[in-house]
Amino acid sequence: MDQPVDASRMTQRYARKREAILDAAARLFNARGVKGVTLSDVAAEVGLSTNSITYYYRKKEDLVVASLLRSIDTVNGIIASALEAAGAEARVRAFTALFLERLARTRLGQAGEVMGFRDVHVLGDPHAEVVFAAYVELFRRCRRLLGSAQGAGRVPLNARTHLLLTLALGAMSWSTRYAPEDAGRMAGRMSDILIHGIGSSRSAWNIPAPPALPGVPPDSPQDAFLRAATALINEQGYRGASVERISARLNVTKGAFYHHLSGKEELISACFERKFTAVRQLQAIALAGPGSGWDKLCALACALVRYHFSPQGPLLRTSAWSELPDALRDAKLITAAQLDQRFVSLLVDGMQDGSIRPLDQALAGALVADMVNAAVLLDRWVLDINADNAIELFVQPLFTGLLPAAGLPKFSQDGY
Repeated sequence: MDQPVDASRMTQRYARKREAILDAAARLFNARGVKGVTLSDVAAEVGLSTNSITYYYRKKEDLVVASLLRSIDTVNGIIASALEAAGAEARVRAFTALFLERLARTRLGQAGEVMGFRDVHVLGDPHAEVVFAAYVELFRRCRRLLGSAQGAGRVPLNARTHLLLTLALGAMSWSTRYAPEDAGRMAGRMSDILIHGIGSSRSAWNIPAPPALPGVPPDSPQDAFLRAATALINEQGYRGASVERISARLNVTKGAFYHHLSGKEELISACFERKFTAVRQLQAIALAGPGSGWDKLCALACALVRYHFSPQGPLLRTSAWSELPDALRDAKLITAAQLDQRFVSLLVDGMQDGSIRPLDQALAGALVADMVNAAVLLDRWVLDINADNAIELFVQPLFTGLLPAAGLPKFSQDGY
């Protein structure tokens, strides 16, 4: 006589295997990017055949969506716990502590991997719509951590929410430089920077004048191709930056594209080099300029964000490294890390001359670099963002604190 099937045990086994697949997928996606991972890779990670994986997720896009939605649920849970704290400062501290604690538990094998959101752009519709709708709800919940200033519009609050959320997500990269048991200490230091800013009591916030940037003339044909390609990669990922779309945006033929570049891999590599050239030039101008370490750091951060929103921009989002072939990826990451290290150097200069208060310069440097990179997606959350108001809305809050005593500046626009 056949034994009865225990449906409950089968359901639990299915759920456990599904979680193992999602955890392995998130880990691989974080390490290699969505483009660099196949269903076969995930199957090998959990000891299954590819056909077994398709029983749970028929296509890779389905697995990516499930991994991202699981991560959104995780962050929503952290936000919900942080919202129980009284007051915006306490909520920001709680959110930061809980998020870094979760990352530490993942590294200790006590919790599943949280997938980063850098590769949402590689998804086509309808998958991207599903993830973006869930992320918008996450964004709205995160905004409640900061509350709302009396009489203030949603625009400055949206900018600060984008800053808080993306800086927290950025910790998924830099937190690996610290031991898991130091998560609490790092959360305290990060919260202190978020709430009180970077400058010492003697340093006032002054928006520096935009520097004159030498380099490739904005109207050169090759620069026009690279600007159009950078914008499409930022908006739609590797897939979106097709030769057809770049050519259509510039109203030229595909043949004109291949006159300048031989293919997409060379194109993305050239977009990175264009960004690196602009960053080096702006860093050289800031380093040679007058003033304290604080003055130079402010000038550099403002110049980079201004450049992104200027006719010479945009800057390529750093997360585009995941769309490079292996042969090019490591070299680009090394160069990006070297350029980011100059933020740390200016922070040290400021602490030595007294214009920047004592803080963890490596952590603060990572936050400044992540803020500049997050500006690439700022226009998704702030209507009519431009080279001028981005400084007040987005750069200043990191330098002087997310929660100014005078309240948020007033703007008439509305957003999400």
